[in-house]
Amino acid sequence: MREYGASFGIGFVAGMRSMSACAALTWAASQGRTRGDLIPAGLGARALATTAAAAEMAGDKMPFAPDRRVPPSFALRLGIGAVGGWALSCRRASPEYGALAGVAGAVAGTLFGRGARGGDSRTSAGRARGLAEDVAAVGLAVLVVASAETKRHRSSL
Repeated sequence: MREYGASFGIGFVAGMRSMSACAALTWAASQGRTRGDLIPAGLGARALATTAAAAEMAGDKMPFAPDRRVPPSFALRLGIGAVGGWALSCRRASPEYGALAGVAGAVAGTLFGRGARGGDSRTSAGRARGLAEDVAAVGLAVLVVASAETKRHRSSL
């Protein structure tokens, strides 16, 4: 199971904050920690993804923010989890199972994040829980990227 820890972790981040997972993946790719060249690693990609993550965090506190469990949002989180899980699966792991671990992480992150957060972002308590979720998502993303293998340690991609 250790081979899929980063895959599950990036999926969990995607379930909590989808754009934070995208930003983490671009940073991981820039450090040579992703499988293949699917994830863009340039400065522009990192800046765009990081800006999108910050905008998502700000927008999430708005009273009109949609529930993360509505089908389009949930599907996006599953897709990001799958791609991220594939990209972060280690050399001893099957990338297909990495994608499945990413999807499982996205389901868990979506449901856990929603349960811990609650449904009301209009109150100060709801916004405070949202900020705590932001901190948790960013912290987990940093840990996931740091734990992912680098390409130089892989025998084959």
